[in-house]
Amino acid sequence: MKMKEERQDLIEVDEKYPDQKDHDVNEEKSVSCSIKTTEVKRPFSCSQCGKSFTLKTSLTRHMLTHAGMNSFSCSQCGKSFRLKSYLKKHLVTHSSEKPFTCSECGNTFTCKASLRKHMLIHAETEPFSCSQCGTSFTNKSRLKKHMLIHAGIKPFSCSECGKGLTKKSGLIKHMLIHTGIKPFNCSQCRKSFTCKASLKMHMLIHAGIKPFSCSQCENTFRHKASLEKHMFIHTGIKPFTCSQCGKSFTCNASLKMHMLIHAGKKPFSCSQCGKSFRSKSQLKLHMLIHTGKKPYTCTQCGNGFTQKSSLKDHMLIHAGEKPFSCSQCGKSFRCKSHLKQHMLIHTGEKPYTCTQCGKSYKQKTCLKDHMLIHAGEKPFSCSQCGKSFTSKRQLKVHLVTHT
Repeated sequence: MKMKEERQDLIEVDEKYPDQKDHDVNEEKSVSCSIKTTEVKRPFSCSQCGKSFTLKTSLTRHMLTHAGMNSFSCSQCGKSFRLKSYLKKHLVTHSSEKPFTCSECGNTFTCKASLRKHMLIHAETEPFSCSQCGTSFTNKSRLKKHMLIHAGIKPFSCSECGKGLTKKSGLIKHMLIHTGIKPFNCSQCRKSFTCKASLKMHMLIHAGIKPFSCSQCENTFRHKASLEKHMFIHTGIKPFTCSQCGKSFTCNASLKMHMLIHAGKKPFSCSQCGKSFRSKSQLKLHMLIHTGKKPYTCTQCGNGFTQKSSLKDHMLIHAGEKPFSCSQCGKSFRCKSHLKQHMLIHTGEKPYTCTQCGKSYKQKTCLKDHMLIHAGEKPFSCSQCGKSFTSKRQLKVHLVTHT
């Protein structure tokens, strides 16, 4: 019954506009141009959704959407299309033919429109900007997808785990996690990936290429997205805010990780000691403790480190640099985390509180040591007399008595 009504609407289009042709609208448009009227006339309106069009043919095509009519089918995969031109574009995907080539970088594309969008990258033109965070895009569709992040809308849900995603392509890639399929393999290290884009990014590691440079601090990045995130550091913009504590972040991924703190979730567990972590990257770093690997070595003293950031901090010792200064007393520190800890002295804050007795501490490590008292654990033993202590510091103080 519904299909009949929708087909009737198509007939009504011809009945409603029997004498109006497409060229009539063009004539109206040309008149509008001559009198410098900026308003574009759209005299053909859809009776179902109210959308209006400049051409009668455009309205007729649009009505096929409501009618659910896809007249042109692909002989290879069975996918149907409303227009023959759409089917032609689709058939190129089966032939692997990419007739449109970029004159700048040699990248090839299946359709002219894709090449046009690509050319904006070389022109460094990003005319569509986000009103909330200032991120720019080469086309309107990407901006629309990006706006879903700020709106918190995730229209595509995974049937396996319920995870919501902003894009259909993201859902398709995500589903490969559940199937365990990683069809794209690295020819150099045999690492596998769920999508071609991830493999391309990975290959830059082997090539040692970091084509995106920061104009302010000369840091280089493998991906444009990484550079864009980095630029927020210089601008001071933190567009992603936690709804629970008000803390702001430069990227959505950091906010997501932060939200796990409020949820009390640590989904990644160590198979050897059972310690849990909020992110996979934190677990990977932790695993180096068990393997004993320290892949980052100081060229001056030979000290090894599990993290690149730790090596960077260490190199400041040799350079004698302490770039982080306290605004209140002028004391300088090699790394930002040490300055943060120091600032608690001036503020008098003790953010780490014992859930059993209510005692508070400036540092998390001090709270951990304190918790051993309640647990009755004394893991630090004196090699000379066998006496045990809850913290390494207490053992050090005790060892002075033997000297």
